[in-house]
Amino acid sequence: MKEMSFKEMRLYKNMTQEKLAELSGYSKDYISMLERGERNPSDKAKAIFAKIFDVPIVQIFLAIQRTKSTTSENNIKDK
Repeated sequence: MKEMSFKEMRLYKNMTQEKLAELSGYSKDYISMLERGERNPSDKAKAIFAKIFDVPIVQIFLAIQRTKSTTSENNIKDK
């Protein structure tokens, strides 16, 4: 799997935010905040998402970092 943002990982698995929220036990709003780089998931949450996406936990960590990096770059471009 290529390097992906958290949202790209969800889309790769053909899941809606609602479905991921249902499977993970986290709210759709929380999923949305993760995808926008506004929240950092706990280690417990990373483990849950790794299991759902069937990837090593490190992939979730990298996806979150990539999301934050991409979001920061976009915010700089918008200013």
